[in-house]
Parts: sequence; C-alpha cells; structure tokens
Amino acid sequence: MKKRFWRNTVLISLLILVLSVWVVDYWVTSSTQRQEFSDVNVIPKKKVGLLLGTSKYLNSGGINPYYQYRIDAAVALFIAGKIEFILVSGDNSAVNYNEPEKMKRDLVSRGIPEEHIFLDHAGFRTLDSVLRCKEVFGENNFTIISQPFHNERALFIANRRGIMAIAYNAKDVEGQNGFKVMFREKLARVKMFFDLLLNTQPRYFGPRIIIS
Repeated sequence: MKKRFWRNTVLISLLILVLSVWVVDYWVTSSTQRQEFSDVNVIPKKKVGLLLGTSKYLNSGGINPYYQYRIDAAVALFIAGKIEFILVSGDNSAVNYNEPEKMKRDLVSRGIPEEHIFLDHAGFRTLDSVLRCKEVFGENNFTIISQPFHNERALFIANRRGIMAIAYNAKDVEGQNGFKVMFREKLARVKMFFDLLLNTQPRYFGPRIIIS
C-alpha cells in the first residue's frame, strides 16, 4: 500500500511538473509573438537595440553560432537605420570572461561606430539585462536582439515590468546544439516565472547612464 502511494505521488508530481513547464512555455510564446520581427524592412525604428550577450566560443573551441547570428542581427538593424545605438548587455563576472567587450570589438570590426555602442557589464541574466536597460540606462522603449526563443522570454519580462519593447529575431540554430539550448530554455522560463512572481531584482543597479 505504501509503495503504491509513493509511486502515485511521484507520478502525479511529475505530471504537474511537465504540465507546468508546458503551460509557462506556451504562455510566454503566445503572448509575445506580435512583438517579434524577423524582417529588417518592417520592424519599427527605435533609439536603442538591446543586444543580449552570450559566449563567443563553444566548448569545442569554434565560434558560437548564437553569438555570430546576434552580431549579424545587430549590424543589420543599425545599417538599416532601425536603431541608433546598441546597448550590449552580458556577463562580466570573471577576469577572463567579458561578453560585452568581445561583442563590442566584433561590432566595431563590422563598421559600427564605437560612439554608438554602450556596454552593460552587469547583464548576468536576461532579467538583469532587460530591467537595467530601463532603470540604469533610462530606456523604456527599445528593441531586443537575440534568437526567437530568447526574445520571447525577454519580452515576457518586459511586458510584466511595464517596459515597451519589441524584438528582432536573429537567425536560430538547428541541430544538436539547438536542441540542448531549447531544453534548457523550457526550464529557464519556469525559473523566470518564479523570479517575476517574487519580484526578483537585478544583482546590481548602479548610477544612471544616458545613451546619447
């Protein structure tokens, strides 16, 4: 009797977990679709593009395609005149790891003027990047730049915090790497849901920085 009770308890718990992941995932995707753009010709013009950081290199040593496609997307938006400034927000938690600086160097090498690039070194998480864009850099109406799945989560955060954002979808990644990332994304969305529920704040705020 005890075995059956615990077996049923575990099965019900797993079912609730799977259902919760599915509900949150569906909610995030369905509620943000109208704010996403994949065509540089039709996306509205904004002052700032918030470029979400990621590692430049894979563990295998090659260039991370997520990184490369985000750089491509930011450059395309700037050249098309759809953004005036690029705010690069990423992780700089270690001495030898600096996402914003690497992205800035690659943007400059692609022809983006250095004075049109601003760096947020405290974008440790997507939530930090989105909220700091408003609270630290004073922008409440901007374009988020990342892959579609990432943009959806960032937009969901923005919507729940009174931020008027849209997103430009960088090219997505297929294959094994893409599958692993998408699996982690499902869990990240559940964590994001609890962060919003608990009103979690960025790790750091700091002095106001004006983008101009």
